[in-house]
Amino acid sequence: MQEVSRSGITAELQLSALISDLWWRVDLMNSDILEEEAKAGVFDVRQPTYPLLALNLRERRDNLLSTIYALEERAKAAQVAA
Repeated sequence: MQEVSRSGITAELQLSALISDLWWRVDLMNSDILEEEAKAGVFDVRQPTYPLLALNLRERRDNLLSTIYALEERAKAAQVAA
C-alpha cells in the first residue's frame, strides 16, 4: 500500500475547496449578468446598448472559468501521480 502524506491530502483538499469556491463565484457572476441584462432589457452582447457591467462580468467569468479548468487539470494530474 502506498503511503500518502498528510500535507498531500491537505493540499488536495485545499485545491478542491478552492475549485468549489470558484464555481460558486461563477454562479454569482452568472446571476449578476442576468440581472444587469434584465435591468437594461438587452440580452444580446452584440447590441451597442448591452450593459457595460454585464460585459465586464462576462469577461471576468470567462477568465475565472479558464482558471478553474486549469486547476481541475492540475488536480487530475496530482491524483494520477499519487
